Amino acid sequence: MKTLILTGWGHHDYATAAAVALMALEFKADVLGVSKRRLPELLGEVTKYDRIVILGVSLSQDSAALKESLVKLQKKRVQVSWISVFETDVADELSELLELKVRPADSLTDSVAEEFGIVVEDDSSKQADELIEAAMYAYRNYQDENSYGKVIKFIAQNVKTLPSDLEKLRNNYRRYGNRELVGKSLQMRALQERINKVAAHGDARVLIIGESGTGKETVANQLHTKSPRKEENFIAFNCASVNPELLESRFFGYEKGAFTGADKTTDGLFQMANGGTLFLDEIGELPPEAQALLLRVLEGGKFMRVGGHEEIEVDVRLITATNRNLPVRVREGKFRADLFQRLNVVQLRIPSLREHKEDIGDIANSWWRKHHDNATLSEEQIAALKEYDYPGNVRELLNVLERATVLEESDFAALLKEHREMNAGLVDVACKSDSGVVPDDLEEATKYHIRHVYDKYGQNLTKAAEALNCSRNTVRKYL
Repeated sequence: MKTLILTGWGHHDYATAAAVALMALEFKADVLGVSKRRLPELLGEVTKYDRIVILGVSLSQDSAALKESLVKLQKKRVQVSWISVFETDVADELSELLELKVRPADSLTDSVAEEFGIVVEDDSSKQADELIEAAMYAYRNYQDENSYGKVIKFIAQNVKTLPSDLEKLRNNYRRYGNRELVGKSLQMRALQERINKVAAHGDARVLIIGESGTGKETVANQLHTKSPRKEENFIAFNCASVNPELLESRFFGYEKGAFTGADKTTDGLFQMANGGTLFLDEIGELPPEAQALLLRVLEGGKFMRVGGHEEIEVDVRLITATNRNLPVRVREGKFRADLFQRLNVVQLRIPSLREHKEDIGDIANSWWRKHHDNATLSEEQIAALKEYDYPGNVRELLNVLERATVLEESDFAALLKEHREMNAGLVDVACKSDSGVVPDDLEEATKYHIRHVYDKYGQNLTKAAEALNCSRNTVRKYL
């Protein structure tokens, strides 16, 4: 009998309950996570199963749609059962279409174990919790529906050594899980849609612009993980972190004996990222000599290691980022115009947090739940957080939340007052343009302002024109 186990997303109890069911069925079942909203639709799509077991998913979302799907399954003679700890109000017509099994217990895991007649010892672990969180992160950010089932199977197998795909999942979560793109605002939805569209083109170069702390590396990682190159390496490098004289060897590697201390041949960033994605942050800080080196490899796709004599060819998608205004730096002679054109094939602008304050509650609660046993902030605390402009953007918001945690401070109004005093000297600088200087020229300042309003309204020309109180043609001219 081909069986499908459907379980709720995210909670450790749901995942371990599904793992217990999988063990009881001797691993002869598939596992999928599903929300109550998606349940009726998913049941309507099922074609290859003789039995469906629903665990930890409410039946209260859309009874009409759910009934329609269950009727179809009944006609196909698919057995559907729903196991829960709690009684639920289910319409009579639904109870005739599926087997309801309510077994009061301390947890859904205990209820499932009792249903299948097996004894389960409590062997929950931090590794299992982290893997569940990692699978949820992959689902939210990369629409990855498969990792959750893989994690549940791993928990059911009760082995210690992670397979390579789950190790990669966990490591990616450890690196980016606290820097997730969270928010339902117009600006964030527009950014996410643009990321999804651009990511599909695995060779297109992307220039990400945005203030410090907005999440440029997070966006770059999403572009990679949603692209055809997702199984290959994602290498991130900050161009301002290394002495300019060492950039060539970092980019291209070096041969043994090329210089003092070069005791072995070493790959550079481009070779490490071959087949995958190389993300260069703070690209505006590259000195002229390094700009010429980068331009050369972008034009030919080939380079030589320092001290080498043979050209090495690589296939790398390059994503760059800056909080500088590169066109201004080009006009000032500080950045090569030809390199800028090579990098600026597709441009993604990340809005500053003050442009989408309506997302502060979601961002803050996302962090707070992870660090406070799934607790959420009060409305008063969220309101206090929204009273500040966060020149350091999301990074600064998370620092405030961490300070509240360390100091056990629940009065966020008092916390933000202290925070303003601590950062008073930074506000004027942070509120300037991406280049660090508001343009003096009226025409340039107008262009800058219209561009920001256009981005603020999700790059919708009509809405931007209405907000600016001018015509669409005027906005289009300045863009």
